[in-house]
Amino acid sequence: MPIDPAPEPLLPDASRRRLSLGLGLGAVLALGALAGCKPEVAESAAGLGEARAAAPPASAPEFAEVSVPSRLFEAHDLDWQDLARQRPVPVRLYLPAESAGAAESTGSAAGLPLLLFSHGLGGSRRGYSYLGAYLASQGVASLHVQHVGSDRGLWTGNPFSLVGRLQDAAKESEALNRVADVRFALDQLLASEFGERIDPQRIAAAGHSYGANTTMLLAGARVQRQGQVLPLLEPRIKAAILISAPPFYGESDLAPILQDVRIPSLHITATQDVIQVPGYYSAAEDRIKVFEAMGGPSKALAMFEGGSHSIFTDRSGTGGVSLNPKVKVATRELSLAFLDHVFVGRKEGLSRWNARYGALLQRWQPAAGMA
Repeated sequence: MPIDPAPEPLLPDASRRRLSLGLGLGAVLALGALAGCKPEVAESAAGLGEARAAAPPASAPEFAEVSVPSRLFEAHDLDWQDLARQRPVPVRLYLPAESAGAAESTGSAAGLPLLLFSHGLGGSRRGYSYLGAYLASQGVASLHVQHVGSDRGLWTGNPFSLVGRLQDAAKESEALNRVADVRFALDQLLASEFGERIDPQRIAAAGHSYGANTTMLLAGARVQRQGQVLPLLEPRIKAAILISAPPFYGESDLAPILQDVRIPSLHITATQDVIQVPGYYSAAEDRIKVFEAMGGPSKALAMFEGGSHSIFTDRSGTGGVSLNPKVKVATRELSLAFLDHVFVGRKEGLSRWNARYGALLQRWQPAAGMA
């Protein structure tokens, strides 16, 4: 069943609230708390790569710089057009500067593992660069998809119509278009000149806030329309990283929605990861509820002490001037360790990560076999 991009309501009242509010106002307006997303500054981190074995011992943690030297990665801005939907899909592709050597370091000659990244409300393909550039420096390609209906364009124009623009971004049609954006971008990438550098068997998806909702749909979250489950699952995605995942607003029981997500998942949040939008408040505990409702036995949770909802964006200083870069460094290294565990079978990486960054955490709950 094709996804209908039309703006009219597509669901019965109860189901429509689940999607348009759960993925929209519960996730989009959730991201209204990020109204300071502003032009993103390229922030990343010094890599592990060959230095993985040379990391400082757990007893003496030293936090690396957030910025990644430009010599370690390539960034390609690509402007694709989905003709079927008459919708532009801009992306930024991060690749290792030396893909051949990086592919060997990840343990496969078939190509690079790939992370598909979906931004939060008001973001763009340039956002979350601290993660994309870092992963590329470590041998993981990262494709950051820009969603034109809920991207940084929301913050431009008449400020008095901002609420209306946010409401448009919260519509069911935009939530579905975001899923289609990611799927289209993956198809385009694999068919492009860069496709031969990607291992199609090692693809993961990630997102922050609204982007985490997009990722959950791609990973198998169950949403019904007129008694039929929407065909949103992307089977090529083998793992999911969910950062600050909002709840499905208006739903008291998340299990029926998330129990069919069976792929390995990593949930990242903070004790002050609070969404404060009038009428759509979401406490940090809601991230825990998403984690607990997620199906599949292979899931892990990392909750940082303190922080904020926007500490995981490229914005510096939010959530604490000192804590902000530490959380970014820890988040990028946790993401890499998780991908190593899923795609390469390196189990020790997550244990080392916890030993190194455990002091920043309020809670660390790995799945059996992860640590």
